[in-house]
Amino acid sequence: MPSSMKYTTLPNTDIKVSKICLGTMTWGQQNTEAEGHMQLDYALEQGVNFVDTAEMYSVPGNSKTQGSTEAIIGTWLKKTNQRDKIILTSKVTGPLRFFEHIRKNLNFKKEALEDALNKSLKRLQTDYLDLYQLHWPERGVNVFGIRDYIHNPAWEDNFAQVLEALEGYVKEGKIREIGLSNETPWGVMRYMEEAKKGAPKMITVQNAYNLLNRRDEIGLSEVLLRENVGYLPYSPLAFGVLSGKYLEDATPKNSRVTLFPSYSRYSSEQSLNATKKYNEIAKKHHISLTQMSLAFVNQQSFVTSNIIGATTMEQLSENISSIDITLSEEILSEINEVHAQIPNPAP
Repeated sequence: MPSSMKYTTLPNTDIKVSKICLGTMTWGQQNTEAEGHMQLDYALEQGVNFVDTAEMYSVPGNSKTQGSTEAIIGTWLKKTNQRDKIILTSKVTGPLRFFEHIRKNLNFKKEALEDALNKSLKRLQTDYLDLYQLHWPERGVNVFGIRDYIHNPAWEDNFAQVLEALEGYVKEGKIREIGLSNETPWGVMRYMEEAKKGAPKMITVQNAYNLLNRRDEIGLSEVLLRENVGYLPYSPLAFGVLSGKYLEDATPKNSRVTLFPSYSRYSSEQSLNATKKYNEIAKKHHISLTQMSLAFVNQQSFVTSNIIGATTMEQLSENISSIDITLSEEILSEINEVHAQIPNPAP
C-alpha cells in the first residue's frame, strides 16, 4: 500500500519536495545499477520526488567508483525520461578529506566548480540540477565525528567569491538553487550575511542528524528557523545502527559497518548503550526502532526533508513508510529522558 507521503517546499522557492528524500550513496558499491533503478522506481511510486547524490559517491570514496552513483541515476533518467518528476540535488567535493583523485585542486574556486558541475551534469544526463550543495566547507570544521572546534587562522574568507561563481551557474540555468552540507552555525550565518548584501541565498543545509547526534539542535536549529533555511538531515539511522541490527554484538552480512569497519562513528560504547535504551522504548510502544528513529527526525520543526538510504527493497519500504508514523508526546518524552542521560554520543 503506498505511503501517504507528505510534502513541503524548499525555503524561499516554489520547489515542492517530499518529506522523505532518497539518498543514493551506496549505489555503485553496495548496490548495483539495477538495484538503484529499482529503488528509484519504487520511491517514485511511493510519492518520493526528492533525490540526493554527490560527485564523490559511491561510498567509501575511491578512484575506481567515484561518480558511479551519479552515472546510475543518469542511466535511469535516460531510460525513463522522468527528469521532470524528480527534484535532483548533487554536491561538489571540498578539500581536506583525501579525495584528490577527483580533482587536484579541491576547493570552491570557479575552475573547480566548473569542473565538478559539468562532470556531474554529464554523468547524470541532465541539463540542470534543482539544488547544488557544497559538500563540506573549505575551512577546517568539527564535523564527521569531531566534537571540538580547532581554530585554523590560515584560512581566508572567500564566501563572497564562492557565491559569485555559483550565481553564474544559476544565471546559465545549470543550477536552480544552492545549498550547504556539513556546515556550522557560524558558516551558515556568514552566508546569510552575504545574502543580505544581495548575493544569492543558500537555501538548505545537509548535516548528519539522528537520535545519537542531535547537536544541531543546540546552535544551528535557531539559525535555520530564524533565517528561513531548510534542513536536510542525513544518516537518520546512524549508518544503520539505529535499526538495531548491530545490537548484541551482531555483524550482519553485507551491512555497511560490517563491510567497512572504518565507519565506526556511531559504534562507541555510549552510542550502543543509548541505542539499547531507544530500542526498549520502541518495543514498549510496539513500533520498530527504525521507524521510531526516522519518525523522530521527520517531525522536527526545523527539518525540511529526511534523507533516507537503503541497500534492500525491504529497508527502503520500511524507511519510506516512517512518514505515516507520528510519535506521541509520551514517546518523545521517553526519548528525551535517554538523550538527557547520554546526550549526543556520536557528534
